[in-house]
Amino acid sequence: MPESVSLEIGGRQLVIETGELAKQANGSALVRYGDQIVVLCAATASEKPREGIDFFPLTCDYEEKMYAAGKIPGGYIKREGRPSEHGVLSARQIDRPIRPLFPDGFRNDVQIIATVLSTDPGLDSDVIAVCAAGAALAVSDIPFQKNVAAVRVGRDESGAFITNPTLEQYETGGMEIVVAGTADAVMMVEGGASEISEDVFLDAVAYAHAEIKKIVKAIDQLAKKAGKAKREYPLLTSDAKLDAWMRKNFAKEVAKAMRVTDKQERNAAFSALSREAALAKLDKKDDAHVRTLVEDSKSKDFDKILKAMEEDELRTMVVDEKIRPDGRKPDEIRPIWCKTHYVPRVHGSGVFTRGQTQVFTAATLGSISDEQRLDGILAIPNKRYMHYYNFPPYSVGETRPMRSPGRREIGHGQLAERALVPVLPPEDEFPYTLRLISEVLESNGSSSMASVCGSTLALLDAGVPIKGHVAGVAMGLVLKGKDYAVLTDIQGLEDALGEMDFKVAGTVDGITAIQMDIKVAGITIEIMREALKEAKKSRLFIIDKLKETISEPRTELSEFAPRMIVVQISPDKIKDVIGPGGKVINKIVADTGVKIDIENDGRVFIAGANAAGAEKAKQMVEALTKEVKPGETYLGTVTRLMNFGAFVAILPGKEGLVHISQLAPQRVERVEDVVKPGDQIMVKVIEIDAQGRINLSRKAVLGADAGGEDDGGNGGGYAGNGNGARSNGAPRRESSPTPTGGGGGSDRGPRRRRPRPSGGE
Repeated sequence: MPESVSLEIGGRQLVIETGELAKQANGSALVRYGDQIVVLCAATASEKPREGIDFFPLTCDYEEKMYAAGKIPGGYIKREGRPSEHGVLSARQIDRPIRPLFPDGFRNDVQIIATVLSTDPGLDSDVIAVCAAGAALAVSDIPFQKNVAAVRVGRDESGAFITNPTLEQYETGGMEIVVAGTADAVMMVEGGASEISEDVFLDAVAYAHAEIKKIVKAIDQLAKKAGKAKREYPLLTSDAKLDAWMRKNFAKEVAKAMRVTDKQERNAAFSALSREAALAKLDKKDDAHVRTLVEDSKSKDFDKILKAMEEDELRTMVVDEKIRPDGRKPDEIRPIWCKTHYVPRVHGSGVFTRGQTQVFTAATLGSISDEQRLDGILAIPNKRYMHYYNFPPYSVGETRPMRSPGRREIGHGQLAERALVPVLPPEDEFPYTLRLISEVLESNGSSSMASVCGSTLALLDAGVPIKGHVAGVAMGLVLKGKDYAVLTDIQGLEDALGEMDFKVAGTVDGITAIQMDIKVAGITIEIMREALKEAKKSRLFIIDKLKETISEPRTELSEFAPRMIVVQISPDKIKDVIGPGGKVINKIVADTGVKIDIENDGRVFIAGANAAGAEKAKQMVEALTKEVKPGETYLGTVTRLMNFGAFVAILPGKEGLVHISQLAPQRVERVEDVVKPGDQIMVKVIEIDAQGRINLSRKAVLGADAGGEDDGGNGGGYAGNGNGARSNGAPRRESSPTPTGGGGGSDRGPRRRRPRPSGGE
């Protein structure tokens, strides 16, 4: 029987079990949440440390199998392949809070695999996976400093915080923030919001931490009941004699190199502190053991000690001397310059440069059918806005193979996407799909926040009516004992050697996206409050710089951007636009060169390369769906003659009958004496009967009384006309219950988006 603990979180039961599944792993935990979510997490560690590395080899995977949602993958390939974007982001959310909690010098490979066995399509399982990872490590024999858990915080319609909101509540509450932490401190924060204040954000983090403490307490209880004793793993430590010798002989050179303001020059100064330089400093008096370690190129001690010296020097400079490596004050932002419309062909572009970090962003406008369709275990709607972040090796002066985007690129792209979504115009105001690509051309820290700024420039240059300018800044933290310094707009060195990377993006009205990673065992709310205060001041400064470059969206779209027109029609008219087998809509597309997408609610999106084609397509759609009303006058075309009158087409697919008594003011003996097929005549709608048949009058247009005698006819109605003229011109299905002559309906709803040839009625 498994050991378990349970508690209530967010109005749902959270049950954490161990001892029944995946027992050959170092530690495993099964977490059940609510009625449908079940996540299994296994933690394993290698027997021996990996040789020749100077980093902790931790791998986290989040496995989303379609069976968890009772689905079979779409497309030709039915086996899951590479992780989805959501899977990659969820794996990062597991990695970031647990990585700092392993012992310093731990070099054994550790693998965390969280598998979603069952899911609620309306509730994200990612935070449950973090809790499962924390529980698996807690019951394992792998050394781990403090137990960890995570929750997501949202708001209800009244603004009150709720734990682990549903996907629908993300939208109604305007906020979703994931917080991970231990019982003592916050380890990670990530999320988005619709321009919330710093105070609301901090309250949300405090609320989340209170919930996290409950889960961590339950994990502690489970570890006491079923946890394994922690094994003794070897830790990589630096040689004490070499450490003392290097600090004696390289302290001045490290201090001097750290104070070089230019990144490339500083890197060159640090590169000069090599083994060769160390060998040149050695003399006969020095310990032979030290000489051996310096000469041994396979030993990592030299590089590790040098990095530790750099970290210590940075702490001394920033905390004690209040000096940053590039000479800035703690709250000072690097020089900024911006440009828009940088290249001619793209629909919108912007270049944002902050110090030695530079990002070019291109915006592309497309039709609604260009939106990204998502096939996953969650009921996530299609994405109308996409943001992708690329980090080529030349941006940091390196040469390495160009491969598909890694987890870092996917994560940074998602962060920038979150930042801009709250200011986008709604689809009914700006019916375009938006795809933004940020190319990092230079990088010296804060490139993800530079991509947010570059995206604002590109959207405005493309003429997208966003609600406001969005800017972002990365805040840092340097700790020295109990003292610390919060840094604004951190550069690469301050990120690499510091303790925090706290990215904050938003408008003048509030925060839209946030992400915080740390390298220590947690930070306090007070430090976060100070960082947010400085981040807001910096954000407003950067927004002013963006406004100096482009203050409003361009009034005209690029000549290369598609022209979009939205026509609202009655949903029951969709079949008329599509036509049998898609015949009608395909003809419109062929005649005008546009793309047409139809929503189930009757919205018709027309995208054309030019305004003329889009306008022509609009007129054709309106003609197909326009409702004929009594009293209206039309220029119609005579289609056929009967002995009792003439049938006249007044709109595409719509024809009515002009009874012989309504052809002229005078008495008409024969219909063909007045009109013949192909004639264009003005007619007035005098009646639409209960079966939808249209009665027309030419006499009424000519000024005579339309109510004259009917000469023994049927009073202007249809007679002897077989199936009769149908007001929508659509053929009647044999299975349709619609009376003869009435409007025939489809026996299934309209196809979403562009119809296939077999679509329509």
